[in-house]
Amino acid sequence: MLNSPHTVSDVMTHTAVAVGPQAPFKDVIALMDQWKVSALPVLEGEGRVVGLVSEADLLPKEEFRDSDPDRFTQMRRLTDLAKAGGLTAADVMTAPAVTVHPDATLAQAARIMAQRKVKRLPVVNAEGLLEGIVSRADLLKVFLRTDDDIAEEVGQEVVARLFLSPADTVRVEVSDGLVTLRGRVKDTSLVPVAARLVRAVEGVVDVRWNPADAETSAES
Repeated sequence: MLNSPHTVSDVMTHTAVAVGPQAPFKDVIALMDQWKVSALPVLEGEGRVVGLVSEADLLPKEEFRDSDPDRFTQMRRLTDLAKAGGLTAADVMTAPAVTVHPDATLAQAARIMAQRKVKRLPVVNAEGLLEGIVSRADLLKVFLRTDDDIAEEVGQEVVARLFLSPADTVRVEVSDGLVTLRGRVKDTSLVPVAARLVRAVEGVVDVRWNPADAETSAES
């Protein structure tokens, strides 16, 4: 019923800074500082993503720089201790990289970030080649849509297609992304359906059905 949702390709950064596996440790940090990013894809060959090196991957070198961890810490933090001795991107990167395809929806990308606890995702094509980067901030861009744009989409894609009875008089109001549906409907069982569909419209913060206006028409 709704227009196709925005995809990762709509919001991602198409020009992505990346490094090769043999990039020196300090060069990786210099690139992050220069480009103000928290992670860099690691590429091989024609641009195939083989890993991701993030600030979290680099921190063990500082954390364990002047410490002598006990045996319990050595066993529990084996991976971090190995990264602390790393000299190149390949030594410290997280592999395989958590990636996303450009045609994934923003909701799918957000779920991957939340589940894998990452802030940025390399965007790769079917061959695993890098096409861009999508960050948490990119996914939030849909909330910059204007209230007028949201109201127009809700009106055309939800209200006009769902409430078809002549007795239905549903109005759409949007304020700061909050959608309020007002009016009379013949079949109130459609109200929760409408609410679910409205929440699927990107940029919507929440939706309310004004109970004062939710009157069921007695007409058959």
